[in-house]
Amino acid sequence: MIVERLELIDYRNYEAATFDLTDGVTAVLGRNGQGKTNLAEALAYLATLSSFRGAPPDALVRVGADSGIIRATVREDDGREVLIEAELSRIGRNRVQINRQKLGRTRDLLGVMRVSVFAPDDLIIVKGGPSDRRRFLDDALVALKTSYDAMRLELDRVVRQRNSLLKQAGGRLTDEIGITLDVWDTRLADVGERLGYARATLVARCQPMVAVAYEQLAGEASPVELVYEPPWRQVGLASALIESRHTDVRRGVSTVGPQRDEMSIGLNGLPARTHASQGEQRTLALAMRLAVHRLVAERTGSTPVLVLDDVLSELDPERATALLASLPPGQVVITSASPLPSAANPERIIEIRSGTVVADEARS
Repeated sequence: MIVERLELIDYRNYEAATFDLTDGVTAVLGRNGQGKTNLAEALAYLATLSSFRGAPPDALVRVGADSGIIRATVREDDGREVLIEAELSRIGRNRVQINRQKLGRTRDLLGVMRVSVFAPDDLIIVKGGPSDRRRFLDDALVALKTSYDAMRLELDRVVRQRNSLLKQAGGRLTDEIGITLDVWDTRLADVGERLGYARATLVARCQPMVAVAYEQLAGEASPVELVYEPPWRQVGLASALIESRHTDVRRGVSTVGPQRDEMSIGLNGLPARTHASQGEQRTLALAMRLAVHRLVAERTGSTPVLVLDDVLSELDPERATALLASLPPGQVVITSASPLPSAANPERIIEIRSGTVVADEARS
């Protein structure tokens, strides 16, 4: 899959801009604050329907405008052209169209376009809290199979309802509360078991790929360990929920389930979050992104667009060169505020200034 053209209208700091992208490496250059990350965010939005920077949709609309548009012309692997459009409204519902046909549900867009983003904030995958690693796993699952998005939403809905009931209980486990808890526990056990199994399978598949990617980036082999083994999976979520019921009622919150799980990341036999250097943590985060990118390409048969958003400036020259050398084949978009390493070798260079394309050079 190749994104041939990206158009932005009233998006972030872009009033109107068009970008023609190559099927190889496109470099998007400009000083900080000119709109490079906004471009990367727009590409990823069409794939995930969310901002990888965590911004709400209304924040993506240019100041002073009521709505913004992201439009991409995509060439599928079979040669078909697909036009994808997302209209983001500051007030009201967003709209998504494929080939000018409105989608009944915006999430039906998921899977039409796949994008892998490497960004400096990826450090949070290793350095952040458990919720950051859960989000990494669940985003990877959705990229592999869009039905996991519905599963994730269902888990959130069930946990919210169960927590609401627990707060309503006020610390007292009455017969009425117990009967209603039985209903929500059954639903939580069902969706939770399925999501837990999917996460565990993903981690098992990614583990060797992360180790290989880390060695490529670091230039040396180091034991890398990813572990997703929540205790409830040993006894089953239904049993674990029964065991935790009195605790949950007393605390007014669900203390067991996929919404509380952790994936631990180890390097050289020690927890990477607390013992690895920042350089090692960044390399681990990149290795995890690279592993998921390769897994998605392998499992779906379609290589995602790879976006390196100002990542190279965060790496030393050796690791930046190693990252560029280890990229899988496919379309790559690199943004940078500084000159690129010679190993980048872009086929197209686009320069941005204040949300405007000021130079566009195709290189043979």
